[in-house]
Amino acid sequence: MPGDAPTAGPGRRAPVGRLVAALATVALLGAGCGDDGRELRPPSPDQTTSTTVPAQSTTALPDQMVLSSPAIPQGGEIGIDHTCRGLDVSPPLTWTPPPETTVELAVVVRDVDAGGLVHWVVAGLPPGATGLEQGAVPPGAVEATNDLGGLGWSGPCPEVGAHTYEVRVYALAQPSGVAPGQPGSEAAAQVESTPAVMSAVLSGWAAAPG
Repeated sequence: MPGDAPTAGPGRRAPVGRLVAALATVALLGAGCGDDGRELRPPSPDQTTSTTVPAQSTTALPDQMVLSSPAIPQGGEIGIDHTCRGLDVSPPLTWTPPPETTVELAVVVRDVDAGGLVHWVVAGLPPGATGLEQGAVPPGAVEATNDLGGLGWSGPCPEVGAHTYEVRVYALAQPSGVAPGQPGSEAAAQVESTPAVMSAVLSGWAAAPG
């Protein structure tokens, strides 16, 4: 019809401008398909990092030490033979094996109802020890003077009522340096301030004679 724009028909060629625009569009679409943002690009040299995994120790530490005694039920009454009313000898003690990093074992006994009065300090125990016999310490161990003035063990002997006593075994990471006959409070504080790998406690009570 008159006034209509001429169209490309058989034997006619499309205008060159349209072909160039179409080819440019196809090129742009092809470039976009090559990288949709989901493909990781290799890092540049200055972006390369390394992660160092620290070496893990193959020596497992026990979860805890457990201290026990046939003469002192946990939270129960201390056997009379280990008090001033009986034979007044140190109780037999048994504890589970300490950590392999232990260098010394030590035992401290305090009366918690008498301001921490020291009844016994034995130190210098070999790290492989797992207990003490009644009334005895192994060769090489040292005993301090207790707060009642005697060397070694002094059994519970409250004047009034019942007192609670704590027996603690320490697996020390360093030597305690306790000397034979050293004053009890000083020796106990020395053991308690020495770095420890682990420790365990056993509590019992004893009543006044009467």
